Amino acid sequence: MSKDTTSTHANTPLLMGDGLPPFEQIQSEQVLPGMTQLLSELEEALQTLETTLTPTWQGLVEPLEKLGDRLSWSWGIIGHLMGVKNSPELREAYEAVQPQVVKFMNRLSQSQPIYTAYKQLQQSDEWLQLDPAQQRIIESAIRDAELSGVGLTGDAKDRFNAIQLELANLSTHFSNHVLDATKAFNILLTHPAEVAGLPPSLLSLSAQAARAVGEKEATPEQGPWLITLDIPCFGPFMQHSQRRDLREKLYRAYIRRASEGDFDNTEIIDRILDLRQEEAQILGFKTYAEASLASKMAPTVSAVETLQEQLRQASYDQARAELEDLKIFAQAQGAEEAEDLKHWDISFWAERQREAKFDITDEQLRPYFPLPQVLKGLFNLVNRLFGVTVTAADGEAPVWHEDVRYFQVANEQGETIAHFYLDPYSRPAEKRGGAWMDECLGRAKFHDDEQVRTRLPVAYLICNQTPPVDGKPSLMTFREVETLFHEFGHGLQHMLTQVDYAGAAGINNVEWDAVELPSQFMENWCYDRTTLMSMAKQYETGEPLPEAYYQKLLAARTYMSGSAMLRQLYFGMVDMELHHRYQPGGIEKMQQVRDLIAETTTVLPPLPEDAFLCSFGHIFAGGYSAGYYSYKWAEVLSADAFAAFEEAGLDNDAAIRATGRRFRDTVLALGGSQHPMDIFKAFRGREPSTEALLRHSGL
Repeated sequence: MSKDTTSTHANTPLLMGDGLPPFEQIQSEQVLPGMTQLLSELEEALQTLETTLTPTWQGLVEPLEKLGDRLSWSWGIIGHLMGVKNSPELREAYEAVQPQVVKFMNRLSQSQPIYTAYKQLQQSDEWLQLDPAQQRIIESAIRDAELSGVGLTGDAKDRFNAIQLELANLSTHFSNHVLDATKAFNILLTHPAEVAGLPPSLLSLSAQAARAVGEKEATPEQGPWLITLDIPCFGPFMQHSQRRDLREKLYRAYIRRASEGDFDNTEIIDRILDLRQEEAQILGFKTYAEASLASKMAPTVSAVETLQEQLRQASYDQARAELEDLKIFAQAQGAEEAEDLKHWDISFWAERQREAKFDITDEQLRPYFPLPQVLKGLFNLVNRLFGVTVTAADGEAPVWHEDVRYFQVANEQGETIAHFYLDPYSRPAEKRGGAWMDECLGRAKFHDDEQVRTRLPVAYLICNQTPPVDGKPSLMTFREVETLFHEFGHGLQHMLTQVDYAGAAGINNVEWDAVELPSQFMENWCYDRTTLMSMAKQYETGEPLPEAYYQKLLAARTYMSGSAMLRQLYFGMVDMELHHRYQPGGIEKMQQVRDLIAETTTVLPPLPEDAFLCSFGHIFAGGYSAGYYSYKWAEVLSADAFAAFEEAGLDNDAAIRATGRRFRDTVLALGGSQHPMDIFKAFRGREPSTEALLRHSGL
């Protein structure tokens, strides 16, 4: 590398290429020049590699990993900031550079010399000397190259690449529209009668939101109160507002997000489905769903549909009974709408029924779940199960927002093995909704000038929970506690990996429908007495959660579980149908597909104007296209994995620790180095069964 390039790199924080991202130095205006320069250097490096490579691990896989690593480091930072610190300037830069990135990725994944070298390596004498993880990385690389169009030539290749480019662009627009549509709608309430029933936490949050938009005098007691479609506001409002007219107004706005006006995603969805179908056919698959499953754990579409139907049959009648039960309850409370409950009534009456049945509310529980205490309980649990120690390392890493925390993870010998960022609170103006874990740095061993260095993994854990309000810490709903545990499960698989090859470390190379196993597994611990009691303490007095509350929480666990199961199946089945049988532009409209599936997967049919697909980011802007079923597929695995701890005895500390170490050394440590079924069997001693999931769900 010439001196000039090095000095340019020093001035371009996006091109440092290793280590923690220098967030405080990164500006939107650096994105286009920085990425343009990087892509030009990578193009040159790729051309050199294609002419000099040898079909060996050292001559092919290692230099390729380094090349891919440089791209994912820089582009990963920009993608991360798009999710947590979105701005018009960053969007513009992202959209300007995205086509160049997609072109380079196509060029890399379709490189004939690299593909040929992989095939030669597979046939060579060295193949037998490689360990199973290395062999699996190579097999996956060959498969991924084939799914990326390496075998295409001429017009077919040009068309495939054009589709990839357009899909990347459409997915970005889809995501931006959802963010903008969510942000664009709000209701400013000014009369106490309009906030009847709302809990103090929501009054504080909505008064704080009102102050943020210029209502300087807003207070929780006197208002005004700004109600938004952001989940920490929308969810509690639907559960508690006594104003049925306002619940309806908010609900209708929520289901129509990104389906009209400047933010309309309708045509984008049809175009995405059309392009995905065409892409799959170019690759020789009948449908996009079949192409999607080619790299997943589920063997076929029919295997997915068999599991979904099995779970649907187990939950449908119960969901119907739950709705009837809710109507009877509302009637007993003298509700005029009891005979004809609408969608905007369900959350409200379900919450009232839950309070009556179990005499417990989210608001009663919140004071027992301040974020600092929840983190302490979570870290105690992972120490008990997996022998790792988590300590705060704030100030040791650059952050993108003042609320972001940084932590260090050490093993039983006291050696640092990983770090993670935690960005816990909702920021609707710049941060997309939902919760996710992403890779900041992946574990890898690098051979530099005869020296071997191990790069330790660093994870991003992103939540959108209730922020601290009026001097109180973030007081979490129980669902927010479960969400934090869920994302931490993903983080553990990334951070506790023992695989030294970047291509299979952590969550890399793990089949998409198995990747939710550790995350859903961790949610179960929120109900474990030892775990819960260690973190549930009143934030002002330190009083532990009353035993009666704990028993009610356990009893309420399976409340409306038929409806919850059915809702997930509805999303998963619509996703699979759209990617397997639906013909975009055909006689059947997308809405009709959804309505047909709703007949057997909803007990309250969606409203005609319900446009949930227009904000269904998982399948149109995330990685879950023809893969939303993964949540249920992996939940079978995670429930069965947790059952191993139940069988060992949750009160038997020695047995729990031993089982935890086994889970760590298989599911968490082996990452994508083996097939997930082999890893599951190594932990459980057999193939998974649906019995534990149905039992945990009260079905």
